[in-house]
Amino acid sequence: MTFPLLRPVIALGAALAAFGLSGCASALNAATSRAGYDVVSDIRYAPGTRGTYDLYRPEDAGADAPAVVFIHGGSWDTGSKEIYRFLGQSLASAGVIVAIPNYRLYPQTRFPGFVEDAAKATAAFASALRNGENGIPRGRHKLFLMGHSAGAEIAGLLATDGRWLTQQGLPLRRIAGFIGLAGPYDFLPLTDERYKSIFPEKLRAASQPVNFVDGDEPPMLLIAGAADETVDPKNTRSLAAKVRAAGGSVEETLYPGVSHVGAITAFATTLPLGDRDIRAQTLHFIRDHAR
Repeated sequence: MTFPLLRPVIALGAALAAFGLSGCASALNAATSRAGYDVVSDIRYAPGTRGTYDLYRPEDAGADAPAVVFIHGGSWDTGSKEIYRFLGQSLASAGVIVAIPNYRLYPQTRFPGFVEDAAKATAAFASALRNGENGIPRGRHKLFLMGHSAGAEIAGLLATDGRWLTQQGLPLRRIAGFIGLAGPYDFLPLTDERYKSIFPEKLRAASQPVNFVDGDEPPMLLIAGAADETVDPKNTRSLAAKVRAAGGSVEETLYPGVSHVGAITAFATTLPLGDRDIRAQTLHFIRDHAR
């Protein structure tokens, strides 16, 4: 049953979803609350126009507030941190400190350039948490990796292939958990010529998070929409199966009726553009593993 007063809101959500993530995000960001958190924009972590991240800092963040690095999606060739104010607000409103970095995109770089950038951004944010920079209270903040779509592949590699963070002086054990939303973790062989250019043939095996699971990964929460027609949900099932087989900790949920975009717009606190249980499950996972 749909209550009459909710029908216009739900219809608006469906209409926005038809425009894809950029169209949804523009509307969601315009309606996103500016209260209860601060934003520090364009914090430098690497040279170049894409070497910055935005910080979302809850006004009441304490010394033990959990922290998340969110890696945006966009098929490794599009996307920007500016699209995700609704995500930053969603987590910050729940007491989570959030960093959303940009990273180099194709054709400026190919794999593994964007993974290297994400590792640098994560290490820089970890240092800021440790040293109490940019208004962050100094303390013992548990650090989580999170990503959507291509960003989930990137964050997933950081969580499974420890060399990327280790090269930046950040041991994998510093990561308290990984949250993957609609991620491609096991997507070989490639058939699209553009993706063949993004992932050089000799390096393709190294781009698959499933190839690095050995049981020492941080706890994982893997979420996908069962109605996802962009990234096959079998990627989520495959990574979850690998982690379980290796004796790791993983929660896996496929949400009925949720699309690829819906897996991320569900975090919006303003409009019902997805299953709200996705946000609730994510926050429960963060709080549970931040203890």
